[in-house]
Amino acid sequence: MSKYVFGIDVGGTSVKLGLLSTEGELLEKWEIPTRTEDKGKNILPDIAESVLEKVKERSIAASEVVGAGIGLPGPVDEAGVIYKAVNLGWDREFNVAEELSELLSGMKVKAGNDANVAALGEYWQGAGKGKKELVMVTLGTGVGGGVIHDGKIVTGANGAGGEIGHICINPEETIACNCGNKGCFEQYGSATGMVRLAKEELEASDEDSILRGRRVSAKAIWDAVKEGDPLAIRVAERIGACLGLGLSVIAGVLNPEAFVLGGGVSMAGDILISYVRKNFEKHAFHACRNAEIILATLGNNAGLTGAAKLVID
Repeated sequence: MSKYVFGIDVGGTSVKLGLLSTEGELLEKWEIPTRTEDKGKNILPDIAESVLEKVKERSIAASEVVGAGIGLPGPVDEAGVIYKAVNLGWDREFNVAEELSELLSGMKVKAGNDANVAALGEYWQGAGKGKKELVMVTLGTGVGGGVIHDGKIVTGANGAGGEIGHICINPEETIACNCGNKGCFEQYGSATGMVRLAKEELEASDEDSILRGRRVSAKAIWDAVKEGDPLAIRVAERIGACLGLGLSVIAGVLNPEAFVLGGGVSMAGDILISYVRKNFEKHAFHACRNAEIILATLGNNAGLTGAAKLVID
């Protein structure tokens, strides 16, 4: 008989929760607000309350629940200890898995970094299905990443494995990244970075462009590229050069079968892939050059799906 598992994806504004079968079928999904006030003290109790309410609502016996997995925006080690999470108001190190398990009356809990569990979700039920070696790259407000080796998350020594957004790809950069360093992958591959590059191009000339005189966003940039706008195409070339270089560096270390691109920016689709691919091939070591670069397929469900997989493994 099929059993159940809960997948939990914690964001700065909302928590996505899912009830899944152990075979990976998403049976139900819902959200609750993330209450970050008072140093986020209500986040885990709110999650526990919501999970227990769902168990009661569906009349699920304790013996039918394998456990709950949770993805969090911060470094999380294999024991479930999070090393702070500024976006949640958590300014201390503590064992999330243990605390949530206690709130869930002893239910088994596993915790991981949100980008890592998204990678695991795509590996298990998404674009990476059937691949043992892959790297998930999330292109959103920032750049996140998750590394899957032989079907398992690479967490690193203290949970920071897969933090590809902070690889330095331009040591000449003068503007600081949010992490405090300069020249990070995130400064060029994120939606924020793409907008910065577009504004630099707009300020450097008076050239006509679809982007001029309007709110510039990552979506607007790629829409303009699709319409053949010359200035937007130059921005896309810069973005593709940075992303391709960054992925080639990662490939030289990990030699993945595939890079799975997710996050809001990935909605640009195949045109984004084309700019990244040609620059990746330009820089990658020949033995790594055949790595696929593909689009994620699970969307916002990747995190909760991967979190559920954490507790099944």
